[in-house]
Amino acid sequence: MFLILILYPSGKTDIKILENQPEKSVIPKMKKIAVVGAGISGLSMANYLKKYKIDYHIYERRKKEDLAGHGFLIPQEGMEYLYQIIDPDLLLKHGNFLKKYIQYSHTGKILAEKELNHVFAISRNSLIDLLAQNISPEKITYEHTIIPDDQQNGKLKLSDGTDIDAEIAVISDGSRSRIRSRLFKDETMKVVRESEVVNIIQDKEIADSIENDFIKFHHEDGGLTFGILKLTHDTVLWYSQFDNEKYMINDCSAENLKKYMLEVFENWHPLIPSIIQKSDYKNVHLWRVYELEKLNPFYKDNIVFIGDAAHPLIPFTSQGVTSALKDSFTLTKYLVEEEDKTEAFRKYEAKRKPEIETHINNGRTLLNQFLLPLHQQSENILPISYK
Repeated sequence: MFLILILYPSGKTDIKILENQPEKSVIPKMKKIAVVGAGISGLSMANYLKKYKIDYHIYERRKKEDLAGHGFLIPQEGMEYLYQIIDPDLLLKHGNFLKKYIQYSHTGKILAEKELNHVFAISRNSLIDLLAQNISPEKITYEHTIIPDDQQNGKLKLSDGTDIDAEIAVISDGSRSRIRSRLFKDETMKVVRESEVVNIIQDKEIADSIENDFIKFHHEDGGLTFGILKLTHDTVLWYSQFDNEKYMINDCSAENLKKYMLEVFENWHPLIPSIIQKSDYKNVHLWRVYELEKLNPFYKDNIVFIGDAAHPLIPFTSQGVTSALKDSFTLTKYLVEEEDKTEAFRKYEAKRKPEIETHINNGRTLLNQFLLPLHQQSENILPISYK
């Protein structure tokens, strides 16, 4: 078994037992693995492959600077996997443990409080940078679109027709995966009845006012929330969730989005319009949420999917990063242990799919709660899915 000692900022220590680590001595000889996507799941996979000396190359269709984003909540379980590939001291310098989840009415009345079990908040930029620090620059190629080779099952090629020389392709190109939709032509992606606006504000006064809590305001009629969490001592991530059947955001320009937000949240607790007013909308993100009607298999031929490319999760679960880490760890474990890659893929899917289905069901439950008026919602709903 593998033991990990966790040191928390509070001074508390904890020991966790993770799944058995693969034995380095049984690593099969294989060609280079192509990893498609340089986001959280792709970089996590590369870190685990590097750890076990399996050759790989990452292909990313976007520019490096376009991989910026906003932030994540990572439950304790996800942190245990991160500690294996990122130095804990370094990781803790770039994020913040949250103490409590506090649920408010839109006017600021406390509805519920719940202690958080070392849930970590970190910006996407910081986590991407930390995951990339162990990856040699020559191992990542940006601005290259990868597509399946229709003439050779299980093979990939660049959009210009150049073959990708790899025995295995690990696909981590996100929830709207182009490769997944090409391989599983009958899949149905449907729009979820929720959209999100996400932004980051650097303001020490606001950061100090919310301490280390995750706070969320809810409109009494349901279908509209505003969440705030501290990423660092002077940086706050905020997000608003909309029932997109009640609230239509038609103009996504920064100026009009800010104007719309101020109108919608005008009569809310004063902290919220203050945050909206002070925020820079240069990098604001409007997220239209989709989900798969039914999960596809996690692999086909020599191609295997991880993270959102395998199983898009509704954002209410706060399980995107943790699931990506566990996918990467588990897939690497079986690639190391199994001589036959198909058997490795089969074991990976069998291990991960039941937990993913739990998170999908929990996400749908949380979405249904969000749409209800406050008086019909279950008390003290924590916006994190646990298995």
